[in-house]
Amino acid sequence: MPSPAALTYGPIFVGVVFNILLYGIMITQTFLYFTVYKKDRIWMKCFVALLFICDTLNCAFDITFLYIPLVNNFGNPSSLMYATWVFATDPVMTAVIGSLTQCFFAWRVNVLTHSIPAVIFIAFCALCQFCGGLGTSIAVGMIPEFVHFQKFEIIVIVWLAFSAVADCAITVALVWHLRKHKTGFAATDDIVNKIIRLTVQTGLITALCAVIDLVLFLATPSGLHLVFNLPLSKLYTNSLMSSLNSRAGWRYGSGSGETTTDEYTRNARDKHLNVRGDTSRRVSMMTPNQVYIDVESHEMVDVIDTKALPSDSAIGAMPSRPYSEKRGKLSVAGTSDSL
Repeated sequence: MPSPAALTYGPIFVGVVFNILLYGIMITQTFLYFTVYKKDRIWMKCFVALLFICDTLNCAFDITFLYIPLVNNFGNPSSLMYATWVFATDPVMTAVIGSLTQCFFAWRVNVLTHSIPAVIFIAFCALCQFCGGLGTSIAVGMIPEFVHFQKFEIIVIVWLAFSAVADCAITVALVWHLRKHKTGFAATDDIVNKIIRLTVQTGLITALCAVIDLVLFLATPSGLHLVFNLPLSKLYTNSLMSSLNSRAGWRYGSGSGETTTDEYTRNARDKHLNVRGDTSRRVSMMTPNQVYIDVESHEMVDVIDTKALPSDSAIGAMPSRPYSEKRGKLSVAGTSDSL
């Protein structure tokens, strides 16, 4: 029969290693964000800082509950059978990070699609998965034996199932909106395709990890599902940070570090018109492939043919017809008023 260390703390050890590796990537992404995107809104910077703090606490708790039984209680096999209060913090921390990330993407769906039903559905799933994670932490405190975790499988199903559903709903809403608003221009559609690929990749990674975690939890009483459960929080934060940091690539290589809305406003203001010469105007649009449109203007001038005009003597011989303002007509001099 395998030892409790092999059944439980072997998967926990592997999961903590993945957690720490992803935390290192999170540190790099957070540093790049605050370095490049200095002009982002204050609330977005605070949101990223909050996620980084939650990730740091989660990583510290994971190392702590791995250290206590393997180092402090070394040689005591019974300590490997029970989960400590530090272990119970992992589900609720993962649920907090996941729900915050999903609410951020729900805000993005609202900004892009203005679909209130989609936003409400995503927010509802995020709330349900937060409640499921909180309930799982409470259940771990009440039933700390690893082999009896299946007794509260209902609350775990609520937690992981709604987490996966929320991720899929976010991916479907964003992809559907982006595909519907393709312009037909190669440069613009290439950017849209990049955003679609990134959205699908980040959404599927978190959803797939949550589904595998749930399936392994229901299929086996061992701790194999913890290999996918412990890094789940870092997958959420890294997916969010990769989405924020990739905005520089959507601006044709510009790294000004601005939000998408501010960037579009400033780019529209920076486009300029240069008028050149009296007979031509050049419109210079500052785009990756510069396009110059020359518009020429022509003036039509009537030229009088002097050959067709009568001579001066002929003009002098012509009878004079003064204009009468009272009657509003021309009359020949010397004729009667009746004419």
